[in-house]
Amino acid sequence: MPGAHRGALPPRSPWGEIRDVRFRSRVALRDGNLLKPLLDADDVLGKRAVETRLRDRIAIREDQAAAALEAMSRFAANPKWLVHLPPTMSPCETSALPGLLEHPMEALGYYRNQGLSRVVCEEKHMGSRAIVAVCRDEEVARTRFGVRGEGSGIVYTRTGRPFFDDAALAGAFLDRVREAIEKAGLWTDLCTDWILLDAEILPWSAKARELLREQYAAVGAAARGALPDAIAALELAATRGLDVSLHLERLRAREENARNFVVAYRHYCWPVASLADLRLAPFHLLASEGRVHVDRDHLWHLSTLARLASADPAFLLATDHRVVELADAASEASVVAWWEEATSRGGEGMVVKPIEFVARGKRGLVQPAVKCRGPEYLRIIYGPDYTLPENLERLRHRGLGRKRSLALREFALGIEAIERFVRREPLRRVHECVFGVLALESEPVDPRL
Repeated sequence: MPGAHRGALPPRSPWGEIRDVRFRSRVALRDGNLLKPLLDADDVLGKRAVETRLRDRIAIREDQAAAALEAMSRFAANPKWLVHLPPTMSPCETSALPGLLEHPMEALGYYRNQGLSRVVCEEKHMGSRAIVAVCRDEEVARTRFGVRGEGSGIVYTRTGRPFFDDAALAGAFLDRVREAIEKAGLWTDLCTDWILLDAEILPWSAKARELLREQYAAVGAAARGALPDAIAALELAATRGLDVSLHLERLRAREENARNFVVAYRHYCWPVASLADLRLAPFHLLASEGRVHVDRDHLWHLSTLARLASADPAFLLATDHRVVELADAASEASVVAWWEEATSRGGEGMVVKPIEFVARGKRGLVQPAVKCRGPEYLRIIYGPDYTLPENLERLRHRGLGRKRSLALREFALGIEAIERFVRREPLRRVHECVFGVLALESEPVDPRL
């Protein structure tokens, strides 16, 4: 590339063709005769306002843009693959029921108050969020995504990083998805040679191994190692006539909480030695050639992806779900019982969504999804002793306003990115939105929400 190289990225940057983020240039890609602009830092840095179809202008602060550029340039996959990043998700309002922080009635009530009449409640898979881009072959990857020499697809995290460190495992994973698409007949039915999926990859431990070892397992081990000795000492004190009943009761409760904490996170972990140990649970079929499928309701997504799962049930998981009529008390009671039964078996909980992929209520765009997590899963999030009365009372004052605003802005940007890609707009236009999602992730929001 001609010109001065001021502020160049490191030679091994995942930005591939970019050699100088400050130098404007254009490069001819062998995709017909189309000229596509290279990514340019000036297109994303500084204070910006991104126009979206769903939510008008979305402001990005300068510090947020800088954080996104740092993350993208250091860790991200080839940006030509990154045509979408999924939004964060808000929990339901805090429940007032004894011993509970979240309950389905709050999630259902949110959508009822927005004026919606029906919602779909989906099983919440406890894994790691992933976007899966699958092309029919490498020629499609070259002509549609402009990617050469990187296979015919990619799996990446919700922050745009390659999901797998092992290229062979990633290739085998994508081959398995591709074979299922072929068997299910989706290439033909959708008139496409590429598909973009939003999914969870299980087990959680496949991606969160270090987090488990350093944070969760360490807490569990420390509690289970220290508490029995403390309880034994208090029991000895009690035999000597000392009144330690309150302390003993509290420590026994904490010991039980620690046991439940370990059981809770172990439920989502199993050894991963090969592809045979992984599961993919897709829940959105985001896009295919010429179509962004946000005009389809969630029941279409679930039924279409159930067809995909049936093509390879040992690898692909269909998402269990229930449709709820918000004016029908029996319908609501039924889904509450379903949630209670699932969470009592160790399930994470459920996600409540409008039937429509994009829904508007009394006050405009509504949350695309609201999660409602079970009490034992929340023990992983808030700590072993979160159910102690004083802790639960403090947590009831958590604020959701910022999280919900963030979810709506990221949702609008994520959909805008896919729509621009499907319309074959320049990569810089797509990445304006992708950068926006990543930039907003730097907002100070309680990560436990």
